[in-house]
Amino acid sequence: MSYSDDRRLLTEMASMYYEEGAKQSEVAKRFNISRSLVSKYLAKARGLGLVEIIIHDDMAHPYRGLEEKIAEKFKLQEVICIAPTGVEMLSKRIGITAAKYLARILQPNQTVGVSAGTVVHEAAMNFSPKSQLESVKFVPLVGGLGQQHMALQANVVCELFAKKCDGIAVELHAPITVDSAEAKQVFMEQSFIKQVFEEAKEVDVALVGIGGLPAYSTMTKTYLLADSDQLQIELSDRKVAGDICYNFIDESGNLAACTWNNRVLALDLKELKKIPIRIGVSGGKEKIGGIQAALKGGLVNVLITDEETAKTLLK
Repeated sequence: MSYSDDRRLLTEMASMYYEEGAKQSEVAKRFNISRSLVSKYLAKARGLGLVEIIIHDDMAHPYRGLEEKIAEKFKLQEVICIAPTGVEMLSKRIGITAAKYLARILQPNQTVGVSAGTVVHEAAMNFSPKSQLESVKFVPLVGGLGQQHMALQANVVCELFAKKCDGIAVELHAPITVDSAEAKQVFMEQSFIKQVFEEAKEVDVALVGIGGLPAYSTMTKTYLLADSDQLQIELSDRKVAGDICYNFIDESGNLAACTWNNRVLALDLKELKKIPIRIGVSGGKEKIGGIQAALKGGLVNVLITDEETAKTLLK
């Protein structure tokens, strides 16, 4: 019988190596075998369950358990939590984390759909791929023209991403919203707009911000204050939980019934859900309702948020 079949001897070798800190050469000398056999027998000991290696990564990765619980609850591919931080730094910290995640998963020749917003803009500002990304293209998922919040518009964000990796930025020459549902239909049939949204439907990855209640959103302050009385009534009756890609959604993550959604120029939510990797980036107590709705509706399958928001989502 060889050493590999003798559990007692395998245990002695493993104990000498793992517990006593002996080198493999010292184990080889003790048992009169070659060093290569020591490595083989140690692997055999692990395979038989005689040795169990436990990595205590609580300090290096303190949120793993929390991330796994959220992923299981909402059936997500991946969840990444960051340490709690002040409101003024939250968007930047989540954006930096999103930039690192995108740099890790993105492959050459892939296409990324990008929404507008503060966190997505921070991701673009901090995007720094470690390897060359050949022919990567960035496509806006929403309209955005004019002087209001120019830096946060999807076209600008796409251009920032493309510059960081020598990629390609597609421009969508369309406003965020138009005056009527009829006008939206006309705009969406224009070839230069329709072509971009066709490209948006085919992206490999989507990076999208998630807004909270309209009362707290940047979009509300910028675009809705002067809007119709009817819309103000619609937004005040609690039927809107948040927004994603400028689409207002209800508590279940479905498109909310409001006149804004009839006029906004953005990728349809049904098309968004077909994108293979959909990264939602958001955090903070004002955003919890919107994040929860987006998760319930399956609008994103990767979530990057902060610890406090994550814990609230589990309640």
